[in-house]
Amino acid sequence: MAAGNAHIGKPAPDFQATAVVEGAFKEVKLSDYRGKYVVLFFYPLDFTFVCPTEIIAFSEHAEDFRKLGCEVLGVSVDSQFTHLAWINTPRKEGGLGPLNIPLLADVSRNLSHDYGVLKKDEGIAYRGLFIIDGKGILRQITINDLPGCPVLALERPDLPLHVPVNDPGRLGHGRHVFLAEW
Repeated sequence: MAAGNAHIGKPAPDFQATAVVEGAFKEVKLSDYRGKYVVLFFYPLDFTFVCPTEIIAFSEHAEDFRKLGCEVLGVSVDSQFTHLAWINTPRKEGGLGPLNIPLLADVSRNLSHDYGVLKKDEGIAYRGLFIIDGKGILRQITINDLPGCPVLALERPDLPLHVPVNDPGRLGHGRHVFLAEW
């Protein structure tokens, strides 16, 4: 894994990438999200077993994130064409179906490298989760070895599986998080 340029408390590495947004290709930049929190998550590859569970969980709760002033972006080393094919494949056939979040293409692997998640020997990304504040400052980094699963967190005290957390910077003391339902 490369060290990358992502460091807690420092500006997040800027990027521009082609994303699939609502079934169409769109150029996306980190600066497009100034003033909002961003959850940027990396996953190894499209058309795999674990990846759809986390992507679908984020997509299903995208509106909850938006209510908190936060946007969610998914990234893999696959092309935008592969992302679109996966989105256009029904869930019952191993696809994602329609999504409420953008999937960014990182075929150059520059984004994965800059965020320190590139597994160079395989040319894929480790699972990683980065929280970037509205000023573009990196506030959290979580990187998991393969085939590990990231913790997907969202404020949801009504779910049976929840734990209190302290986050004085954003959500407040004693709020709750939930884990993706795998």
